[in-house]
Amino acid sequence: MICDDAPQRDGPTGKADVARSAEQDFPLVFANLPADRHHQTVATGVAFLLVAAAVAIAPFASIQLGRIDAFIPVLQTALAIADGVTASLLFAQYAIQPQRALLAVASAYICSGSFAFLQTLSFPGGYAPNGLIGDGLNTPGWLYVLWHTTFPAAILIYALTKHTDGAERPRGSIRATILATVAAVMSMVAVLTWIVATKAQYLPSFYTDDVRQQTQFGNQINLVLALWGATTLAVLLSRRHTILDLWLLVTLLACMPNFLVAMFASSVRFSVGWYAARGFVLVSSCMLLVVLIIETMLLYSRLASAIALQRRELAYRNLSIQAVTGALAHELRSPLAAITLNANTARLQLRSAPVNVADIEELLGDIEADGLRAGAIISSIRELTTKEVHQGTSTNPASSAQLALRLLKHDLRAEGITVTAELEHDLPDVSIDGLELQQVLLNLVRNAMDAMKARPAAARLLQLKASFDGQSNVVVSVHDSGPGIPDQYRERIFDPFFSTKLEGMGLGLGISANLIEKNGGKLRLGKSSSEGSVFELVLPVAG
Repeated sequence: MICDDAPQRDGPTGKADVARSAEQDFPLVFANLPADRHHQTVATGVAFLLVAAAVAIAPFASIQLGRIDAFIPVLQTALAIADGVTASLLFAQYAIQPQRALLAVASAYICSGSFAFLQTLSFPGGYAPNGLIGDGLNTPGWLYVLWHTTFPAAILIYALTKHTDGAERPRGSIRATILATVAAVMSMVAVLTWIVATKAQYLPSFYTDDVRQQTQFGNQINLVLALWGATTLAVLLSRRHTILDLWLLVTLLACMPNFLVAMFASSVRFSVGWYAARGFVLVSSCMLLVVLIIETMLLYSRLASAIALQRRELAYRNLSIQAVTGALAHELRSPLAAITLNANTARLQLRSAPVNVADIEELLGDIEADGLRAGAIISSIRELTTKEVHQGTSTNPASSAQLALRLLKHDLRAEGITVTAELEHDLPDVSIDGLELQQVLLNLVRNAMDAMKARPAAARLLQLKASFDGQSNVVVSVHDSGPGIPDQYRERIFDPFFSTKLEGMGLGLGISANLIEKNGGKLRLGKSSSEGSVFELVLPVAG
């Protein structure tokens, strides 16, 4: 475990570690958060429901329903708004941490929202009997094809480029990059829309004179769109790592029934299958938006917790530093002044004749005594870095451990650390304030995270255990899978002001150890090897 007291390496590897650490520092972007088991379970459940719904609807897909002219304008206007908000949130993610691949995903949603709204304008019966743009027959179909071609294409670009993004910021301003991306995408949409709206007679037809009869080409294009979406889905699946990747997979899967129902059941307008297909498209459009909003709120909650913890830690550090420096200045002034005075007097005695040896010996004795007093003062300063013990307070160690893990949940997930908590049931309360125990555990867990940064993600394991020894103590241990603490530092890791980090104060473990000792417990290094370190808290049971 690397802490304030552990050695730090320099050079290319160290700089790379710093760069990776800076990349993952708060605020984290949604696109970089790894998909944990909770997200995988929820996404699998949503995918299962979508497949089940498609299977249940398929037998009834060819049943003709009444024509509802307001259905397409209402549904696809809502869809366009949802896609626009999603694109805005993705651009905001890019502004926080520029990654070119995010521009591709945002572009996908701009294309989706734009073509959805344009198809609404061209759809017969929507805003006009024959639509406001196009020929009223095949233009809506071609806009639909462009809609479901450009969206997977942009997602495919994201999947192929997301691992090639560098950590450097773009050369131009972020705002200019976003505006240029929006302008390029909208220009492409405008050109393609102009082609299918004014040159529809030169393009293959999807329908005959009756919108209820689709041509063979219309049936074949659904197969092409299904294969195109499946290809994108397969590529993204092979490169999946983050929450964004996971929910883009679910979004692409939600679009598939749209084509499958049309291929194998019914592509006739205003049938059960036709209405259901548009419903699936709306669900797929809102999927990522909902997840983005939820994750944004979680990140906001984490920001609030991080700021509160940071302010508390900063205030505590400032208080400790002020106490140490103030005490040193005040307490050492007297013995140092006495040492200086006695040294000057001894020098004058040596210059006088005859030399009074007895007086010089007495002065040297005074200097020695003042030096010992200064050393004692320095030794006592460490007491100022510990908090006042809250007499009579107690807390449940399991609750404090769980709270510490919750506070660091996002940090642990961002670092790719697998956490195992083995907390015995019905643990007795221990004699320490809950906030104090929580801060000690936070310090130990953060040290463990630092220790494992150089390890591969799959090898980063953190174990937090709490057990009752059956007598009078509860033992809480933090076990990491880092490189261990070198032998020459193991005896000094709890010493105050001992640190090999340039930015370290060397107070973390020293303060924690003194705090635990003042409450009658002990903080110790259980073991340390190349497989990791174990720090143990031995806490007395509350009387």
